[in-house]
Amino acid sequence: MVSIDPVGSAGTSTSSDDLFDRERQDWLVDPRAAFDAWLAGQNFRNSSADVYRAQWGLFLEWLQARHKNLVTVDMPSIAEFVGGLSIRKPQRARYLRLIERVLDHVREIELASTNPARFIAQDGEAEWRNARDNEPTGFLSIGERSALIAYLFSPVTDMTSAQRWRERRDRALIAVFLGGGIKTGEARTLSVSCVMTSSPWVVIEASNPLFTRRTRLAPFAVSVLDAWLDERREAGLPGELVFPASPSGRPMHKATMLRAVDALIEAAGISQARDARASPHTLRNSFAADLFESGVEPDVVGQWLGFAQAVSANRLHRAWKNWNDQEQIDAQMQREEAPTSLEDPSQMRDDG
Repeated sequence: MVSIDPVGSAGTSTSSDDLFDRERQDWLVDPRAAFDAWLAGQNFRNSSADVYRAQWGLFLEWLQARHKNLVTVDMPSIAEFVGGLSIRKPQRARYLRLIERVLDHVREIELASTNPARFIAQDGEAEWRNARDNEPTGFLSIGERSALIAYLFSPVTDMTSAQRWRERRDRALIAVFLGGGIKTGEARTLSVSCVMTSSPWVVIEASNPLFTRRTRLAPFAVSVLDAWLDERREAGLPGELVFPASPSGRPMHKATMLRAVDALIEAAGISQARDARASPHTLRNSFAADLFESGVEPDVVGQWLGFAQAVSANRLHRAWKNWNDQEQIDAQMQREEAPTSLEDPSQMRDDG
């Protein structure tokens, strides 16, 4: 499988062009086989790979029935496919995410800049969202947060220097979402002058100085961010952005941040157990949840999140309480439905 360095190099060899051409042709001639080859390089669990393979096969059958392929497919086609699935909204979102990821790869090979699946996924008013059981305000559970944090501290090995600094960057990005409640737009413009090594405080600047605020990072986020700042200095990255998109120092696109969250949620092993896709906003909500669980008052949480009005913090607090109550109910139901342990031998009958 061909891997593509997002940064690129000073020149592209003819052999590399040939590889890209062959892979592009594979996706057109036999998209099932090309998908299998792509899937093999994603390090998914076997059970997850089987689900993705079935989803992809259904999408290809739908395209074939409408005389379309991966080049001619467009936004209306994808919207029609996802909207026509007789499943709940979270499952529709999973189909769309898979299509989005594959088309990212295919369009990257084609050197194209658009992905019709992403535009649909980011459209909050899209028809495919009109499914039953729309999700309430989302949070990561305590177990999911622990698994994600554990992954953030896992070793960064077997990577090139370019891969390593991107991995460190993405981990730090997720850390400030989950451990600081920072928004994607704020992370995109965050300056190195607004953070200090080993300090829990981050300054979030605003165009209007009256709205500039500070948020307090959780201890794990401080450590992960420090590791990235060290990596950033060693890589000699120019500019003032904490999270640059490339060695040139340009800012990250929000879509790149979404992909980073998806990739780390997947790598942490918690994506398949969730009904809803975990977004940067889910991580921001989870930052608030951790504070609420620790007894921090809603007005303080609201200040760190940058809410202009107390009602917003109170609303989020109520949403968290409702979610937490439901979590406890679900946990109790699972305990009651769990199979009992081995019977006590003293209570077993001797039918012999």
